[in-house]
This record gives sequence, C-alpha cells and structure tokens, in this order.
Amino acid sequence: MRIGELARRTGVTTRALRYYEEQNLLTAERSGSGQRHYAETAVDRIHLIRQLYAAGLSSKAIAELTPCVVDGAATPELLQRLAAERDHLDRRIADLIRTRDRLDSVIDGASSNMRTGAPCPRDATA
Repeated sequence: MRIGELARRTGVTTRALRYYEEQNLLTAERSGSGQRHYAETAVDRIHLIRQLYAAGLSSKAIAELTPCVVDGAATPELLQRLAAERDHLDRRIADLIRTRDRLDSVIDGASSNMRTGAPCPRDATA
C-alpha cells in the first residue's frame, strides 16, 4: 500500500510515517518511480510504535524493541525490555511525586507565614 493509504488506515500523518522510516522504525519498498510501498503488516507495526511512544519510550528504544515482535507476538526479550522500561517509569513517577510533595510542603509553609505587602526580593545578596 502507498503512504497515503497507510496514513488513512492508521490515523498517522504521512510526515510521521516518513519520520518513522528515518528512525528505522518502519521500512518501505520503493517503486521504480521512488514511491513508497508498505506491506500489510505495516498497519500493525504503526499501532505498536504509537503504543510504545504513548508509554513514553524514545524512538531509539522503540527501534531496539520492535524487532522483538514476531508475527504480532512478543518475544521473551521484548517482555524483559518492556518490564525494564516500566520499572524506569515507576522510578521517575516516584521521584516526581516526592518533588511534588516537597513543593506542597513549601507552599503550605509559605502560605501560613505569608506577609502581605512586602515584595519578594529578587536577589538575596543585594
């Protein structure tokens, strides 16, 4: 199928499809006139790529992971990599929650001690 049809079937822009090719996430055969032609399996590949992007993975990580999908099924290697990515996200989420909690503490403390009318100094050394 040509790029326009793949775009329509997947809801992805042709620009995004070209980007996926540049990132080695997707391959196309070229006709004699240079037009891209995609295999039917490209539809499923695009859905997988979008799911992995939505999960927060980089294009580099996706390029490393997608060869681990064989006939639409995950290999054990893919499952291990996805679990590692999930654990990384869990750590980032925990860090963000701690940061938010610290900010809440500062906001709560500052709100109860807030002075009215006094401007906040821009430079504490001045």
